[in-house]
Amino acid sequence: MLKLAWHHRFRCLALLAGQFALLVMSLAALGLMGAAIDVIRRQVDPASAPATAWPLGWRPGLVPTPLSLVWALATAVLLLAVARAMLNYWHAIATARLVQQRIVVDLRAEVYEKLHQLGFHFFRAHSSTSIINRVTSDVQAVRQFLEGMILQMVILVLSLLVYLVYMLRIHVVLTLVSLATMPVLWLLSTWFCRRVRPAYDRNRRLMDRLLSVVSENVRGMHVVRGFARQAEEIAKFRRANRDVYDQQRYVFWRLSLFTPTTEMLSCLNLSILLGYGGYLVIEGALPLGTGLIVFSGLLSQFSTQISKMVNVLNSMQQSLAGARRVFEILDAPVEIQNPPAPRRLIRPAGEVRFQDVSFAYRRGDAVLEGIDLHIHPGERVAIFGATGTGKSTLLHLIPRFFDPIAGCVLVDGVEVRALELADLRRAIGIVFQETFLFSDTVAANIAFGHPAATRDQVVRAARIAAADDFIRALPDGYDTWLEEGGNNLSGGQRQRLAIARALLLEPAILLLDDPTAAIDSQTENDILRAIAQGMRGRTSIVVTHRASVLRQADTVVVLNQGRIVEVGPHEQLLAQGGFYCRATQLCGERPLLRCA
Repeated sequence: MLKLAWHHRFRCLALLAGQFALLVMSLAALGLMGAAIDVIRRQVDPASAPATAWPLGWRPGLVPTPLSLVWALATAVLLLAVARAMLNYWHAIATARLVQQRIVVDLRAEVYEKLHQLGFHFFRAHSSTSIINRVTSDVQAVRQFLEGMILQMVILVLSLLVYLVYMLRIHVVLTLVSLATMPVLWLLSTWFCRRVRPAYDRNRRLMDRLLSVVSENVRGMHVVRGFARQAEEIAKFRRANRDVYDQQRYVFWRLSLFTPTTEMLSCLNLSILLGYGGYLVIEGALPLGTGLIVFSGLLSQFSTQISKMVNVLNSMQQSLAGARRVFEILDAPVEIQNPPAPRRLIRPAGEVRFQDVSFAYRRGDAVLEGIDLHIHPGERVAIFGATGTGKSTLLHLIPRFFDPIAGCVLVDGVEVRALELADLRRAIGIVFQETFLFSDTVAANIAFGHPAATRDQVVRAARIAAADDFIRALPDGYDTWLEEGGNNLSGGQRQRLAIARALLLEPAILLLDDPTAAIDSQTENDILRAIAQGMRGRTSIVVTHRASVLRQADTVVVLNQGRIVEVGPHEQLLAQGGFYCRATQLCGERPLLRCA
């Protein structure tokens, strides 16, 4: 966070200079007020009143009368107050512009940009609500650090030093006696920081859980109502909400003990000042105005700064809890990135080869082991296997969503880790198992990977995906606005839009992760015929359990427990009577298949 502040060091220095100017004006006004009191006292009692001790060795010029001098001092104090008000206004505006309009906006954009660079391991390890919370409220916590810690703490320390030096110049012993409680305050501050920091960390985690409950219930409201679980989900929310409340109450309880204790110590300091300082004034060892009155003002300001430091320490602990979560994103290593000298993939042919590939999401828990597979350009390959055997993972290694822990994946004879990442992914069209559509028009969703596509190209891709007919039946056709997640479409319609989105790229390699799972038989046949026509000369790899898809494939790759157990055309694998035949139960005349 100090490094972040360093990027804006000139503006921060300007703000600190403004604060220092405000401090000087405050001290000057206090000194002039004390001098005016001494002038008045000397005029009332010239015999016993000591000579006026002018602040910082300053001496007034020729003044006709003491009353004129008092009026001049009063005018100077008023002018200083006006100047301080104007400078305070500038400082507040400048601080808001720096922190809210620059640092927070830039940091939020930096965090969001870093999220797009992180690998899928990061998103598997953190929930979506936690990530959203970091981009929004936790970034504001960094603002509290910069505004409250960097700017305020520096001026607080500087102010305390200036006040301390000023008080020592007035009277050394009085200063030491009045500040005798400072070691106790330091111990209390250390205790407070150690107590509340873990509490704020836990509070951020509890807020993540609360937001997760809200998010899941909003997205799954139809499931909650379908199973009549409203009461249970409301109770779950109340428990999560209560946990946040209890945690915040714990922090506020600590703060409510700490704050009045520091204020009590400040009052004790003032009591010592009145007792010992009054004695010095009566004995003539200390002037009333530039001595006791000014010292009282300095001690009051000193105590005020100490009280502010309490708030700063509290804000610092709160901001550190959020800032750690923000910088966990910014400091996370980018697992998938371009090599130093990437090779370009200009005209991909679509050849894919796996050479002894192994992969694991967690160490010691292999998902794929020893995968050797050669897919020729234009070949249609179906991946078959039970749930959890690594079929989707196998597809995700081709566009480098993950990198294998052993072996290598090659496209057109070049290892994918040596290729320009953007070139590789532009050469691949992907239809995921779970279709995601954006809140935008139908046409914009189809053209998501190719924003410059013409309407004719969009329509052609939709026709190939058997989506044109239902799109034209929508209220605004291709300009129909989709709701969040495409909820105003059926599952089969959303899947066809996803297929059209992939086909619009005219990719050399098409990856389909069970594309007909949410589609009826008639639509499935239309899509399969359209894809077969549109994918001529292109490599297609389909994860499926559907017999119709398996029959159309040139090669079926059978996975079992992360290993390839059989490879060959559909009919040949059936004739062998091995694992594939038993799994699909297609031996003999039975036309249906079932995954084992």
